[in-house]
Amino acid sequence: MVGAGGREHALCWALRRDHPGITLLTAPGNAGTAELSTNVAIGAESIPELVALADMERPDLVVIGPEAPLALGLADRLRERKLAVFGPGAAAARIEASKAWAKEVMAAAEVPTAASRTFGNLRDALGYIDAHPEPLVVKASGLAAGKGAVVCATRAEARQAAEAMQVEGELGEAGAVVVIEAFLEGEELSLLAITDGRDLRLLPAAQDHKRLEEGDRGPNTGGMGAYSPVSLETATLLTKARSRVFEPTLEELARRGTPFTGVLYAGLMVDHAGDPWVVEFNCRFGDPETQVILPRVTEGLLGALEACATGAPLPRLTVSEDAAVTTVLAAPGYPSRPVKGAAITIPDIMPNGSFVFHAGTARGADGVLRTAGGRVLAVTGVAETFAEAQATSREGAALIEFEGKQYRGDIGWREAKRSGTGSGPRR
Repeated sequence: MVGAGGREHALCWALRRDHPGITLLTAPGNAGTAELSTNVAIGAESIPELVALADMERPDLVVIGPEAPLALGLADRLRERKLAVFGPGAAAARIEASKAWAKEVMAAAEVPTAASRTFGNLRDALGYIDAHPEPLVVKASGLAAGKGAVVCATRAEARQAAEAMQVEGELGEAGAVVVIEAFLEGEELSLLAITDGRDLRLLPAAQDHKRLEEGDRGPNTGGMGAYSPVSLETATLLTKARSRVFEPTLEELARRGTPFTGVLYAGLMVDHAGDPWVVEFNCRFGDPETQVILPRVTEGLLGALEACATGAPLPRLTVSEDAAVTTVLAAPGYPSRPVKGAAITIPDIMPNGSFVFHAGTARGADGVLRTAGGRVLAVTGVAETFAEAQATSREGAALIEFEGKQYRGDIGWREAKRSGTGSGPRR
């Protein structure tokens, strides 16, 4: 397992749950993966060192979690060594690594998405913004850890966002090229497909919460929580997503000589007519969506990952009808300047049906668990109903202690509003 976040801990947990006898290595891992696997102190972007580790261990399967090593070609390097790898090659990973290229792919495949233009210099970008209807969206074309899209209510806000990316270098190289697109009306939905490039298995849909504060206020983050299932996930919507989004995209990628194997993540906007529009594609499991989806996938996960890596037929996935809600606990100062090093206390007894997934955690030589990143932990509650799962997740998040802890108590507030159960933002 390559990666160090909550996604990788959840993947290790799910694989170990389904197959207790497997041997896991995680590079570099965190304090949570250390309880399930052997952590190896090699960074997820240290490609030569990871290749050397794989040469030495000759694993039956390599699962690459984050987008950065995929974009850097780790999957390609490992496949050259005849290893079974779950994750796309660098060329196909451009579906996330270059939003500009992803827009080209979608246009060629006639995938529904917002009208957009791409700009490599600020002058042309500002000229386009000045003539664009409000609201509008400014996106960094490159990898920005989930923080590269800015929804702008006014052209003035859009100008500021473009200047921050292209002049001030707020997002580094990721913001050197920007995509400016029309604002899509509707509700967002995360839909992930495990695919061998031809066949696919849809995972349960989830809804992410990007804003730091309750009521969807505050700065954009990598994700403060998620829930699944989502009542927007109807059979009709899934059929449309398969036929209008996933299948034509996979066909276009194959036509370009860049077949995609792994997880194709579609960030969708579902409009008022129930039609899906693509906001973005990612080339890997989402975070925190993985922490809320995998507890509901009770059978078939490892088989599906292996099948994609080896070319075997994709097995069916068994999905529980239970609801799941994940609440992310973040460090003080997150997302701009997270403060690290605080001691963490996780009670020995947590609420029934709760699971704690580690992200930015580390255990020092003194044995004390400490914060080591912006998003520190995720507490997933699983129960028969959404309201029960939400309450379990929120209760578990409240019990964990570290200085300056930030979390939202309203994850799933839209679902609560629709169903009349559960809780909305605290006032």
